[in-house]
Amino acid sequence: MMRHLQYGTPAKIFHWCIVALLAVQYPIGWLMPDLHRGMTPGAGMTFHVSIGITILVLTALRLVWRLTHPVAPESSLPAWQRVSSEVVHWLLYALVLATTISGWLFASFRGWTLSFFYLVPLPMLASDNAAAGRTIDGLHQAMEWALLVTIVVHIAAALAHIFFYRDRVMQRMLPG
Repeated sequence: MMRHLQYGTPAKIFHWCIVALLAVQYPIGWLMPDLHRGMTPGAGMTFHVSIGITILVLTALRLVWRLTHPVAPESSLPAWQRVSSEVVHWLLYALVLATTISGWLFASFRGWTLSFFYLVPLPMLASDNAAAGRTIDGLHQAMEWALLVTIVVHIAAALAHIFFYRDRVMQRMLPG
């Protein structure tokens, strides 16, 4: 399979759409009021879950695209940067997928009937189970923080390539 030197337009679109959705998703998740047993999730939760499902689908598509359209690591990078870049990218995929699925599981364990932007009902991934809900909520929150830390590392590396190394690594993912 041929490895490209640049990310193609679909990879860039997936990447930047996911970035934009995560930039919206985190504040919604943090600003939503806590829902306690017996409470019905409102618009905040519906939008949070709907955006999460959108992120899940886009990430799955991005992953399929990456596997079928691999991009060669930047040849000018030292080996440690190539390896750490691969590790961070795969960790981002794993954490986004795990965080979105655990959020959907959490809603299912709470017994919430949710829809995708009030248009299509979402299937339950599990039955109502308070103990499992508490556990998965803790895992979901831990993964949210792990994902945020990994995103910060990813952004810091991109900025280092722009301002410190002054190479063209970041330009491979920029539009145009």
